[in-house]
Order: sequence, then structure tokens, then C-alpha cells
Amino acid sequence: MIIESRAPVRIDFAGGWTDVKYFAHPFGGATTNAAINHYVTGRTVSGERTSNDGQISEGISVNYETDIPAGSGLGTSSALNVVWLSLAGGKNPQNVDDRARIAEQAYEVETVLGILGGKQDQYAAAFGGFHLFEFEESGVKAHPINIAPEHISQLETLITLCYTGQARLSSNLHENVWGGFRAGKRDVVESLFTLRDSAYRAKETLESGNFDQFGALLDLQHQCAKRLDSSLSNDLVESIFDLVRPHIRGGKCCGAGGGGCMMFLSDSVEAQQRTEAALHANNIRVIDFQFASDGLTVSRR
Repeated sequence: MIIESRAPVRIDFAGGWTDVKYFAHPFGGATTNAAINHYVTGRTVSGERTSNDGQISEGISVNYETDIPAGSGLGTSSALNVVWLSLAGGKNPQNVDDRARIAEQAYEVETVLGILGGKQDQYAAAFGGFHLFEFEESGVKAHPINIAPEHISQLETLITLCYTGQARLSSNLHENVWGGFRAGKRDVVESLFTLRDSAYRAKETLESGNFDQFGALLDLQHQCAKRLDSSLSNDLVESIFDLVRPHIRGGKCCGAGGGGCMMFLSDSVEAQQRTEAALHANNIRVIDFQFASDGLTVSRR
């Protein structure tokens, strides 16, 4: 029997960090993100096998793959956990409850492993599409974003996604940020509330299809991230911002920050092309993508 599974990674627009329990449980967190057409795929093959010497035995093989670099900030490790659990279950999710259940299970696996992080990546991988997710101690609410198909196509022509070449270890960044939060640092606390509230503004902007202020909203994420902890940016990240700044309206690091992938929004197709050209000229990898409406899918044969 063969079971195949795949789940998308995501780009996060607004609200990062507020999906972590230290903030989400007492205050409620919110993130806005969208799945893209880069996937973690998995495959299990089980049944009788015949060795070279003719011996017959029962066995199972499992393999995973993705074309996204490690430490990208696109939620790859959480997508992998969603895929792994789905291969173990072997059933395609039938409804939102099934998707929420496997997202929670993936988060619980990471918690058992001692990984400090939030829940948006697991939910984005399981659900796919554009969503506003709300995080509370009582659970997670998934709100699909009603963005018109023509606005999705427009956004794809205006966003540039690149890989800095510098992976980041999000668990270390989390330790820095939540240490400041527990210490009651004003910049950290205020930035988290600003980030959470910006997720709702991002949803409204995406649904309106008017992206004039969307760049500023992305810039706000980066400015808040630097106030959370200085390690969330560095000379490399800032130099890339300086490189593309003439061609963009705004941008941010994906995920926890400090490296990995960055995304930028331009105000025209021509400006996006200039952004891409500037990155290529400096040997910075540009990742082509389209938004993906599909979340976790599982098939068996």
C-alpha cells in the first residue's frame, strides 16, 4: 500500500509572534497568512518485499522532500509534522475539524520535543488558502479571507519572495523575545499588541483589494520585530532592505525573522521586476511562487 501526503508552506503577512501561548492565552493572538505552492511531500510504501536473494519480508519505507531551504521562516518544519502525522493516519481530511485536529496534533508533537513556537504554521499547512487565525487558550478560530481571484493574481505580480542564504534558528529567537516579555519590557509588550491588531487590518486590506497601504503594513511588522529583540534583524537583512528599498513599498522577514526568507511588496509589475533584478544581481535567491488554495491532502492506493 502507498500513502502520499503533501502540505503547503506559507508566507505570513501580519501578527507574527502573537500565536505563541505566552501572549495568546492571556490576551488573544491573531495572524494573517497565505499558503503558497511550495510543499512538503511525504510517501509511505508498505507490504511484502523480495530481497535480491529471494527472501520475502514485510516492510515499510517513509520519505519526505521539499524544495524550500531549511530555516526559511516559511513554516517548513511544521508542515513536515503535519505531513508525518497524516501519513500515520492515512486519511484525507474531510472537513475543517479534521484539519484543526491534525494542526493541533502537530503543535503538540513540537511541544513534546521542546520546540518553542506558535500555531500559525501548523494551521496554515493544514488549511491552505488565505486565513486570519485567532489564537486563545480555549482554541483556534480559522477565518477564511474573502479575497477576489483577480486580487490574488495581482498580489502575485507585486510580491517578491527571496532567501537571504542565512538560516535562522527560531527557538533561540523565541527565548530572547519571551524573556523580554516576561520581564515586562515596554517595547516588547506594546509591539506584540500592535502586531496582533495589524492582523485584522491585513485581512481588511486583502479583502478590499486596495494594496496602497499594504506595504506600510508589512514594514510595520519589521519595525515591531526589531523592537521585540535586536536579534530579529541583522546587517544582512538590513542590507537587503537597503538594496531593494527604491523599488518597494514595504517588506518583512518571514516567520520569526533574523534571516531565512524575506518578502517585499512593490507598487507595479515593473517595480517588482526591478526588485527581482537587484536581488539576482547580488546573488540572492528569488523564490517564484503562486498562492495555494489547497491545504493538506492525503491519498492512498
